[in-house]
Amino acid sequence: MSAVTVISFDLAFILERWLRHTGRLAPNTSIWQKLYSICSIIAAIAGAAGLILLSIFDTLRHPRLHNGFLVLFIAGYIISAIFICWEYQRLGIHFREHSILRYSFWIKLFFILVEIALAVAFGVTQNQNKWDAAAVLEWVIAFIFFFYVLSFFIDFMPATRTKHHQSRQTVDMEMGNGDAVADGQAYYRGGGNGYANGATNGYANGAIYPKPPENVPSSQNF
Repeated sequence: MSAVTVISFDLAFILERWLRHTGRLAPNTSIWQKLYSICSIIAAIAGAAGLILLSIFDTLRHPRLHNGFLVLFIAGYIISAIFICWEYQRLGIHFREHSILRYSFWIKLFFILVEIALAVAFGVTQNQNKWDAAAVLEWVIAFIFFFYVLSFFIDFMPATRTKHHQSRQTVDMEMGNGDAVADGQAYYRGGGNGYANGATNGYANGAIYPKPPENVPSSQNF
């Protein structure tokens, strides 16, 4: 179960990278953001290896190896969370309209701070030979990690909307942007091929243009 959990979770990191590359999620705006994402994947793989190995080398027969791989597991995913928070912080600056990025950033930052505090407490109790307290802290760390895994459901929500081809006009209506959808004078934003998302081919992203003539075929995405 340890192997299934972390391998599936690491695949989610890789899938998130691919969805940003293909534009299904808010795309990276710099090479640094892509580098942060790649570093988070590498650190997550290291953390996954730590959890798999600590489940193999049990604490009864291999206490030193077990504790060493436990440190690798905790450190790997904390470092991974730091890099992904760094990426989301930069993405949030460029895509302020995507509140999901902010929510995800704060959830992951909370995970980092709590897990670091618990890891320090675990190390202290281990050194003081307080094995029962250390065991409790170890399982609390794993419990918090479970909620960190769940936080990635938030990250994939925009990809679900993209899959269903939700138009920008629909999003503007849901967000209550009256300037985007005026009475009888709907405006069209964004770029794309043909009339995807209500924008004519060749217009720059983010520009606002009046509604096309009535004889122009409507978008297939509406």
